[in-house]
Amino acid sequence: MGAVLHCIECPDVGGDTIWVNMAEAYKKLPDEIKARIAGLRAKHSIEHSFGAVMSPEARAKLAAENPMVEHPVVRTHPETGEKILYVGSFTTHFANFHTPENVRYGQDKTPGASHLLNYLLSQAAIPEYQVRFRWRPNTVAIWDNRCTQHYAVHDYWPAPRKMERAAIIGDKPF
Repeated sequence: MGAVLHCIECPDVGGDTIWVNMAEAYKKLPDEIKARIAGLRAKHSIEHSFGAVMSPEARAKLAAENPMVEHPVVRTHPETGEKILYVGSFTTHFANFHTPENVRYGQDKTPGASHLLNYLLSQAAIPEYQVRFRWRPNTVAIWDNRCTQHYAVHDYWPAPRKMERAAIIGDKPF
């Protein structure tokens, strides 16, 4: 559902966190895209991101302990009722894109789905949907993972950045 992040130590320069409002990203999508993604579901896996730097054995273990999950591409916030674009760095592919409406010929399946997913993922890069937070020691941020994405900017090496994080368990997306 959410997370809490407490800054223990941060660099003098860099190390900010960016959050993206994915409800706003959905709201600003063209109507024809909203109609196209209304019933889509997507597969999500941490193995393809965190596992990329692991040995094959560690990656296989990560995948076994954290199996791929499926969520709607557009979820509804359980408290506000807002529609949210629910794709991000863990999204690997659509689960139900391959229908006669979307695939005219066999060669359509891969580029059609990939182009649409890449377009949706690119919405998180639009600055108007973002806020950037500058950390200081003992600052705390609390956010709703149901409607935001976050990114820790890696621009501070070799300075340290030490954080404490707590996750808040929530509902299953619908």
